[in-house]
Amino acid sequence: MRLSLSAFALATVLGLVRPTHSMAPDDLGNFAKGGPSERAKLVAQWAAAGDTDLSTFLDRLENAEFRATPDGRLVRGVDGAGFVDVATDSVIGPAVDDWEEIVVSNVLRAGVVGARAALDLSVPDRDKRLQAVDDLQEADLDPAILPALEKAVDSETDPKIRLLIRGVVAKIALGSDDPAKRIAAARTLGEDGDVANNLKLLEDRLAATGEGGLLETDSTVRQELAAIAATLKVKAWFYEMAGHLFTGVSLGSILVLVALGLAITYGLLGVINMAHGELVMIGAYTTYLVQGVFRSRFPETESVYVVAAIPAAFLVSALVGIALERLILRHLYGRPLESLLATWGVSLVLIQSVRSLFGPQNVEVGSPAWLSGSLVLQSNLVLPWNRIAIIAFAGTVLFATAMLLTRTRLGLFIRATTQNRGMARCVGVRTSRIDMMAFGLGSGLAGLAGVALSQVGNVGPDLGQGYIVDSFLVVVVGGVGQLAGSLWAGLGLGMFSKFLEPMAGAVLAKIALLVLIILFIQKRPQGLFALKGRQAD
Repeated sequence: MRLSLSAFALATVLGLVRPTHSMAPDDLGNFAKGGPSERAKLVAQWAAAGDTDLSTFLDRLENAEFRATPDGRLVRGVDGAGFVDVATDSVIGPAVDDWEEIVVSNVLRAGVVGARAALDLSVPDRDKRLQAVDDLQEADLDPAILPALEKAVDSETDPKIRLLIRGVVAKIALGSDDPAKRIAAARTLGEDGDVANNLKLLEDRLAATGEGGLLETDSTVRQELAAIAATLKVKAWFYEMAGHLFTGVSLGSILVLVALGLAITYGLLGVINMAHGELVMIGAYTTYLVQGVFRSRFPETESVYVVAAIPAAFLVSALVGIALERLILRHLYGRPLESLLATWGVSLVLIQSVRSLFGPQNVEVGSPAWLSGSLVLQSNLVLPWNRIAIIAFAGTVLFATAMLLTRTRLGLFIRATTQNRGMARCVGVRTSRIDMMAFGLGSGLAGLAGVALSQVGNVGPDLGQGYIVDSFLVVVVGGVGQLAGSLWAGLGLGMFSKFLEPMAGAVLAKIALLVLIILFIQKRPQGLFALKGRQAD
């Protein structure tokens, strides 16, 4: 014992043992004697009291430094000094076989996580406080920690964090013994926080227990909870519909991008270009190549490769389209069946060429960091940044194309040739050259669609095959050669598909969409926006 006391004195001088707690001795004794639930409750109470030594205590608890003696004392091992009584910091000596090692069980771990998070709510670092709130939302918290969270609500200056903490407080208070507190918690859940999660909390509270009884037995409280849950169901439905709307607009934007070039070439030349999907695929593979160049040559600026890929994809697809028009299609004008078969053959050649160059497997095109992640508005309303960027990109491309066709000399010649080719030729328009340039423009726009598609899906040789039919439907429904028609038809078809799929499934939704399009074309064969000019006949 004399040696142990000497070691303890030396350790005290060196700073290895010092009073590191402000918990009451009785509480420490109860911690030693209690089970996991009682220990978790005590940890929550210490966190609620704002105990300054709790963080150190929790570190030692997780490091398995504590033991419980049969007489109800909490002891801690210290290097060079054996074990000391945590309540008195007096040396006890070496460990005894019947001392219980305090293990952090799942129940106790939840209390430790909650206590640490509650302590972190008072730190200046905003990111650390946000992480603390996330930990609190995941943990199974003891009601004893409520005072600490209520204090954090009062002291929090950030509105977002305060709102999140209020939600955690309401979640815990929903299990309170006081009916008034349960009603107040339900009202808080009805006003703040994530609608879907709060609705589930209320529905769980209203649900029956496993024994056939009711978890919430107070009729007044049940009535209040049911009314709030009904309101949240309506809100959740609106958020769900908003999510479908966003997904539909996102899909519609992609369809508009794919169909935009097709609307120009089909409207001007009357050519059913079955290789249009492969021009989209070429744009996607161009993006893949630009990504590879940036990764190998300019790794420090790799995140902006998408910006460089936009003009590159437009140029490559446009050149392929011009070659297709000059070498094949110019000899087949006025023969729609032959041009359809020829472009279909070209599409097979392009697919096989890509398979030979890059392999039959999909290639990896990664989204840059600034396009990763999502804007989370609710748990059932998550807006991916890459989808938001595609909507903005599609709008920008559509606006630029409209300006080109309505505000430039080339656009004037394209519109004149579309409306009356013979008269345009009579006034000096070189229609053959306009055909080439318009086909190149439409092909380049298909390449831009490939850039967008590379950010939301796999890039492979068959990429364009999944969009060629839908893009033709957009052009036909919108009106041949009409950009406004392509816009409204693309958005309409995209939103209709996404609203119908949850109810009928993807296959039945596609069938229903085709049936409606057929009926629409029977009623209005010229599409939403009729073509003006002699060719309209």
